[in-house]
Amino acid sequence: MANTVTACLFFFLVSLCTCTANELSRGWGDDIEWITLEDGLVKAKDEQKPLMLLIHKSWCGACKALKPKFEAAKEITTLSSEFVMVNVQDEEEPKDSQYSPDGGYIPRVLFLDYNGNVRTEFYNEKGNEKYKFYYPVPDHSEYIMKCI
Repeated sequence: MANTVTACLFFFLVSLCTCTANELSRGWGDDIEWITLEDGLVKAKDEQKPLMLLIHKSWCGACKALKPKFEAAKEITTLSSEFVMVNVQDEEEPKDSQYSPDGGYIPRVLFLDYNGNVRTEFYNEKGNEKYKFYYPVPDHSEYIMKCI
C-alpha cells in the first residue's frame, strides 16, 4: 500500500513539473527549457550563460504569426541549451527601459549577457531598421544565437 501511494505521489509531482514547464512555453517551444525572468537572471549569472528574452503579448497578431514558426524551428531548440531561455507574456513584460532599446513594440527578442545587460549589438540586421529586435522568421534568431 505504501509503495502504491509513493508511486502515485511521484507521478503526480512529475506531471506537475511537466505542466509548469509547458505553461512557460506558451506554444513557443515545448522542448525548450523556459524559465521566468527573475529565475533566468540568477541562472545566467550562476552558469555564466547568455540569456535570450522573448517578449510577446497573447493578443498580438504578429506574435501569433511568429509563434508556430518559432515552435517548428528545431535549430532554436538545439541552440537553446547554450542559453538561459526566458519567455514573458502580457503583464510579465519588464518595465525597465533597457528591455525596450528601440521602442516597446512586440514581439521583441533580446539577448542579454550573464550579468543581465541587454546586448544591443545583437539585433536583426536583415529586418526593419525601426524594429531591430523583431525577428519575423526564426532563421534570423538562429543566426544571432550562433554568433553569441
